[in-house]
Amino acid sequence: MHHPTELLIEVGALLLLLGLLGRLSRRVGLSPIPLYLLAGLAFGHGGLLPLPASEEFFAVGAEIGVVLLLVMLGLEYSASELVGNLRSAAPAGLIDGLLNALPGAAFALILGWGWLTAVVLGGITWVSSSGVIAKVLADLGRLGNRETPVILSVLVIEDLAMALYLPLVTALLAGTGLIGGGVALVVAVCAVMLVLVVAIRYGHAISAMISVRDPEALLLAVLGLTLLVAGVAAHLKVSAAVGAFLVGIALSGPVAHHATELLSPLRDLFAAAFFVFFGLATDPRDIPPVLLPALGLAIVTMATKVLTGYVAARRVGIALPGRLRAGLGLMPRGEFSIVIAGLAAGTSGIAPQLAPLATAYVLITVVTGPALARLPDFPWFKRLLKRRAAARRTPAAQTAQTAQTAQTAD
Repeated sequence: MHHPTELLIEVGALLLLLGLLGRLSRRVGLSPIPLYLLAGLAFGHGGLLPLPASEEFFAVGAEIGVVLLLVMLGLEYSASELVGNLRSAAPAGLIDGLLNALPGAAFALILGWGWLTAVVLGGITWVSSSGVIAKVLADLGRLGNRETPVILSVLVIEDLAMALYLPLVTALLAGTGLIGGGVALVVAVCAVMLVLVVAIRYGHAISAMISVRDPEALLLAVLGLTLLVAGVAAHLKVSAAVGAFLVGIALSGPVAHHATELLSPLRDLFAAAFFVFFGLATDPRDIPPVLLPALGLAIVTMATKVLTGYVAARRVGIALPGRLRAGLGLMPRGEFSIVIAGLAAGTSGIAPQLAPLATAYVLITVVTGPALARLPDFPWFKRLLKRRAAARRTPAAQTAQTAQTAQTAD
């Protein structure tokens, strides 16, 4: 048991450092996630200056951080929007899952880490970071581009898929086996469908029960409801994150808008605590042995994300530059990958190298992804695309001219 004074000093120092790192990251145009992870590695077990007193605080904060990340994600979508996206973007979502989950699963099996680690690593390589991608799109001024709805549709499908994937993984990690995992998946599907139906038909009635006139009451009610449902969901082995996501979907109208404004600072605080705690729980000495495998996995799955965006944008008739922007924009992994790795950390049957591998993998993709997303904006890249387009038009023009000459001769 650590002295309260020691706890206050360590937590205060770490939060101050996170604030400075967040400001630095935004000045250089990067996501703060890699810096938060590095801070956790520096002050955790095996780091430069271990701070053991603050670990318990950040452990609790990490649990709340996951819940807040998911409820805020749910607040961004209405139930009708989710259903509409599910219908229109389902083929792109299927392509996304196959192209990006299978390489991670195959990678684990090739290294002999077992099928359970393969299921977890497949999820880590599958899901892009909604937060990082949204920030990149805003920073690059692409929110109004034609390919942006394609990117957002893929992200929505991934979010919905996580509502089914997380309960399955949670059950498997708990040792319930495939039967228990199947039961958890059925429960999750039923829960998601029930919440969508209730939200579409009675969402306004649910939101009307919460007053938007008193910010304090609104904050306490939404936060309390979210934590309660998340706790019940975790107790039922459905996943606390999924429970929080469903609460966000069920709320709509002014309640969702005001709740988003009130919860945003809390989400930022506890999300930072979540990333720091994952770093605190990972020994940095375990990262160098998995750095090259993480780099290889990142290269492969960043390429498959580019292919995902390219194919999804091509399906709706977007030209080559937009296809490349869509693919490059989907590359960063972040919060969900760490959430999945955090669920599996320390579980029997999971390769001990998974946590350091996930940390290195997220660091690589979240740093290089936003940088590579800027490629289509460089003049030399635009000239390259124009030359390629001209080269493709030339044979077609020659074929048309030959056909016209032959027709004239006849």
